[in-house]
Amino acid sequence: MTAMRRDSKNATLGAEQAEQTAIAILGWLACEPEMLGRFLALSGLDASQLRGAVNDPGFLAGMIDFLVSHEPSLLSFCQATGTAPETVEGAWRHYSKPGLDSGQY
Repeated sequence: MTAMRRDSKNATLGAEQAEQTAIAILGWLACEPEMLGRFLALSGLDASQLRGAVNDPGFLAGMIDFLVSHEPSLLSFCQATGTAPETVEGAWRHYSKPGLDSGQY
């Protein structure tokens, strides 16, 4: 997945598709207790804070980054939901600020 992240040719999704992808990721995480627990531990949130956090683009960026940072999890999500990895990458680009390697400042 790292190679995709650095490829500036990958397009950002529109806001609606990025939001739908983020919601699908959160729904998938909710059905994967071990994965959700790991995400919550890394994010510093507890389950009661999720409802408010979903309105924060920074939270969504972090949640998607959590998924794309671990290829087996990304592929599990994609297989379970029928989502293309490129769609997840597009959602990540939508919510994330350009990194140092993006060429966008």
